[in-house]
Amino acid sequence: MDGNFKEDVEYPKMLDRLDPLRQFRQRFYQTKGEIYLCGHTLGLASIDAEKSLNHLLELWKKEGVSIWMKNNRKYVKYSSLLAELIAPLIKVQPNEIVISGSCTSNIHVAMCTLYKPTSKKYKVLVDDINFSSDRYAVDSQVRLKNLDPQDAVKVVHCQGSFMDEDLIINSMTEDVALLLLPVVYYKTSQVLEMKRICEKANELDIIIGLDISHAIGVIDLDLQVLNIDFAVWCTYKYLNGGPGSCAGLYINKKHFHLMPGLAGWYGSKDETRLQFKQEFDHQKNANGWQIGTPCLFSMASLQGSLEIFNEAGIKNIRKKSLHITAYLMYLIDNKLVRYGFSVGNLREDEKRGGHVCVVHVDARRISLALKNRGIVTDFREPHIMRVAPIALYNTYVQVYKFVEILLDIMKSKTY
Repeated sequence: MDGNFKEDVEYPKMLDRLDPLRQFRQRFYQTKGEIYLCGHTLGLASIDAEKSLNHLLELWKKEGVSIWMKNNRKYVKYSSLLAELIAPLIKVQPNEIVISGSCTSNIHVAMCTLYKPTSKKYKVLVDDINFSSDRYAVDSQVRLKNLDPQDAVKVVHCQGSFMDEDLIINSMTEDVALLLLPVVYYKTSQVLEMKRICEKANELDIIIGLDISHAIGVIDLDLQVLNIDFAVWCTYKYLNGGPGSCAGLYINKKHFHLMPGLAGWYGSKDETRLQFKQEFDHQKNANGWQIGTPCLFSMASLQGSLEIFNEAGIKNIRKKSLHITAYLMYLIDNKLVRYGFSVGNLREDEKRGGHVCVVHVDARRISLALKNRGIVTDFREPHIMRVAPIALYNTYVQVYKFVEILLDIMKSKTY
């Protein structure tokens, strides 16, 4: 499928017929009469996720505590099983991945181990447009080291709508010990040029932490090439793990020898865990950074979804995501600009994530009018509607209908 788009109603039907991922649509639950374009916030439920979750529920009902011993102790080692499925999405070894906790709690887990400030190298480099919870975690960790965030947290201020990578690189002074940045910005969909940023940070011996929540499952990531130290992500957005599904943590294997800063019984060795030793017997892989017993139900739905990703392939998912979002931007340019709309994200393939920023001065009211017409998007201040046609379950026809409904709302002034 090329990028020579057309405006007519038959064109998106042809694209859907040619879509190599079209067979996956039927495995997701979509409400009749609704167009769901909000998978960047919460992915849809799949038949596969439901099946995996129901299987676990039935096993619990039948087996009780014996559930832990079934299927070759599958659920005792559940994180490792899920890590096998996630590893191809981020190009690291499965034993460098643990599925546990939340995105924010995993920042705490990683920083408690890797943030070791000294008198000369103690600052944490962040920016001022990342998701706020990351900053809360950073400030908390700094305070735990008896440092003042006003001094120890170095903030790169965005100048304009998009972050300039040079501003980040030029802020990497000798006193920076650790940086925490997103790969994709949650509001603008901007993809940072991480290779250049990470190369500079590695030169300066800065611990590199990345939040890949808005990248994993929609961008073909290679964390091994970037040579970072840790990464965190939620699994309920593009990965479709379900509301509040367990998050992910990547720990570079070069740190396996370190004692976790936050230790718990599930981070101890599998073979000695039930001996309940009073001294922590560190499991020297990413599972050693687990703290408590796995949240099986919020992991089971994720397993079902990840199996779909393995079938579809992340390269194919990224290819369609870029194409269908480009089609959306084409329709905005050709049909909606005259009504005051514009595209608020970068347009280059390598610089945009999985959602399109549809900008209008009345975006809040328009988003409510869309909701009344069965279109699910979300609104972000001051005037952005984030719209995410998801490669696995959204169609080109749905994108076309979304734009046509927007046109009708503007013509009828129902907003």
